[in-house]
Amino acid sequence: MPETVQQIENKEIVKINKKSGKLRFNWKSGYGMLIPSFILLITFMYYPALIAIGFSFTNWDGFNQPQFTGIQNYISLFKDKIFLISMKNVGIWTVVKVLVELLVPLIVAVMIFHLKSKRMQYIYRVLFVIPVVVPGIVMFMIWSFIYDPNVGVLNTLLKTLGLEGIIQNWLGDPNIALYALMFVGFPFVVPFNLLIFFAGLQSISESVYESAKLDGITKVRRFFQIEIPLVMGQVKLILILTVIQLLQNVTLPLVMTNGGPGYSSYVPGLYMYFLAFQNGEFGLGMAVSMIIFVIVLILTWIQMKYINPSTEYKA
Repeated sequence: MPETVQQIENKEIVKINKKSGKLRFNWKSGYGMLIPSFILLITFMYYPALIAIGFSFTNWDGFNQPQFTGIQNYISLFKDKIFLISMKNVGIWTVVKVLVELLVPLIVAVMIFHLKSKRMQYIYRVLFVIPVVVPGIVMFMIWSFIYDPNVGVLNTLLKTLGLEGIIQNWLGDPNIALYALMFVGFPFVVPFNLLIFFAGLQSISESVYESAKLDGITKVRRFFQIEIPLVMGQVKLILILTVIQLLQNVTLPLVMTNGGPGYSSYVPGLYMYFLAFQNGEFGLGMAVSMIIFVIVLILTWIQMKYINPSTEYKA
């Protein structure tokens, strides 16, 4: 006996309900599998940060019962000459490195992107990304050898070129130690930044370049009037990440200068490390970390608000 239209419709409704139920089950299962990740994230990331906020208002040596001191730690820090020097140093460091680590990778990414051979584009990308596999500590040790005042590569090269007059104790002179640390990483083609910019350039429509070519725009004008505006989203991302990384910088000055000579290469992250793990002033160290956090938060908000990526090309 043939099925009626109503019976067929009822069967289809049952199928749809079963399918939607399965989808709901899968949806719940997907979020359920994220629960272990959220637990680990809360335990090892958010919980320590919240604990640090509380302990920054205490006098704590890391072992005994903390004593609540209110905002005394923060008052002490803003009267602390060493902390103020470290803030000045990181300010100079951030301005210089942000400009260099944004501009140089962008220029190199543009040069690679406009190579006619796709094979050569790939080869150059690989060559610039290879240094990522080298541990950072190894790079710092290599630069320490380069700066060595006696057998270092830099002073040896200057002597060979007959430029003995500008030979320096690069990491031992308080007037130039900070700038010597800034120069670490030359030629400043940061692989991550390079790849992000290259991906941004690839997202620009070919028609934009064709129109620019028909209008007779030079390479310099194309760079400033087309490519920079259309990768502002990538600029915004890299700017935020670079500022965060520089404000939290500890390893480089710790390995190469230990903050010296004197306090000439101190930065807040390094000072926080010394306060907590050498002086046993964990409460004061956590106050430094909270100040860094607030500065990062404010700078990120400013960048999110005033660096407008609305000029990005949208297909």
